[in-house]
Amino acid sequence: MKKIGIIICGRYQSCGGGKCFRSVRERTGGFARYPKDEPVEVVGYSTCGGCPGGNVEYVPEEMMKNGAEVIHLATGLVVGYPPCPRIRQFKEFIEKRYGLPVVVGTHPIPLKYLEMHAQLPFWKDTKMEDLAGDLMKENREIMKAYN
Repeated sequence: MKKIGIIICGRYQSCGGGKCFRSVRERTGGFARYPKDEPVEVVGYSTCGGCPGGNVEYVPEEMMKNGAEVIHLATGLVVGYPPCPRIRQFKEFIEKRYGLPVVVGTHPIPLKYLEMHAQLPFWKDTKMEDLAGDLMKENREIMKAYN
């Protein structure tokens, strides 16, 4: 069984996690990396704490106490507007401080967001495709189903 923690953007602190948990079940988006026959358990779900991301310093440790083996930075950090300017720092910090792999992305990028963001210069400037490439490879029909 793979045990994961999810850190979402503080702007979406009231998010119920529906798309993330659906994606865990369907093995789409950032969770496509896990075989469908391998159980995945979410052992922690928290916000970054809001800008500049103070919870990132200690939330992974709490998740590790519950068995987290990998941390997923939620898709909202990628496609919220504007995208999180600290997402690369979060990934680097967690991996270095806690020795846990960090996956950028949870649920598939909703197609309507991808289409809009792709028209804006910051999308290329921030090299989101390099950071969240797995999300960009998702089937367009699946992305549309997450609109």
